[in-house]
Amino acid sequence: MTRVVIVEDNESLALGLARSLEAAGYDVAVVGDGDSAVELVRADPPSLLLLDLSLPGRDGFGVLRALREHGVHTPVLILSARGQEAEKVQGFRLGADDYVVKPVGVLELLARVEAILRRSEPRRSPGVATADASGTPDPRPLHFGDVTVDPARRVVTKGGADVELTPREFDLLVCLLRRDGAAVARETLLTEVWGYKVPVPTRTIDTHVSTLRGKLEDDPSRPRHVVTVRKVGYRLDR
Repeated sequence: MTRVVIVEDNESLALGLARSLEAAGYDVAVVGDGDSAVELVRADPPSLLLLDLSLPGRDGFGVLRALREHGVHTPVLILSARGQEAEKVQGFRLGADDYVVKPVGVLELLARVEAILRRSEPRRSPGVATADASGTPDPRPLHFGDVTVDPARRVVTKGGADVELTPREFDLLVCLLRRDGAAVARETLLTEVWGYKVPVPTRTIDTHVSTLRGKLEDDPSRPRHVVTVRKVGYRLDR
């Protein structure tokens, strides 16, 4: 059974979340503070961590930072009442897979959980690789501006210097690159990069695009490559 750990100090909220996930078939454990969460997850990594930010002792960002520094790659969904863009960006930069602002409906939460678990399976996202006539993924480096992307090694350089991207930022970038300048709808990105089967209201894509621009554009406020297509989504101009 898929195991989910909830890190939430509000007992009534944690109980409600646990019941909803258990009803959907998940094995659920609940932890009420950050230090205990780090200890538990390091000892026995679950399939997914549902993480609040406002915790006693070590906060959610501290939990996430500690787990990633210790090489724990358990998928993390941040579930917090704190909805400022800066906090979302910080969460993604520390390695969160999704960020949901409370309150959230049960069906939306379950959809996000299912999507994270589905894309964490050991297989390549359909938006990340293309194949040649033999069906083998195309390993050739991709280029735009002074940026080089090596899909096989999952390495990105800008002007010859390595650029550190999160796994989701990398997958988003390659998905846009593979479209050769065509606009990609948000719904398509949610399906191919995030693994959602149905559209889910989210600013996750916009936040990831913002961080990509910050890392890869010469002037992120006036992007030349990762371009917004109004009322559609995004495209990548070489």
